[in-house]
Amino acid sequence: MRAADVRRLLLLVGVMAAALIGTGCVTVQAWERGRLADPQMKFDPDASLAAYQAHWQEAREGAAGGSGVQGGGCGCK
Repeated sequence: MRAADVRRLLLLVGVMAAALIGTGCVTVQAWERGRLADPQMKFDPDASLAAYQAHWQEAREGAAGGSGVQGGGCGCK
C-alpha cells in the first residue's frame, strides 16, 4: 500500500470511531424523562415477586445464583 492509501484508511477509521463514540453522548430533556421512567421499562416490575420466585427456584433446585449474571458457562464471571 502507498502512504496516501494508509493515511486515507487511518482517516476513515478515525472518522468512524469518532462517529461511534459521539452517538453515546445524549442529553435527555426534562419532558423526555417521564417516558423513560415508565414502569414498562423495568426488567422486573414487581421486585418482591421476583425475589420470591428466585428464592423458590433456589430451594427447589438446591442451587443458588446464576440468574442475571452473564458468563461463558465455565464458571468465570
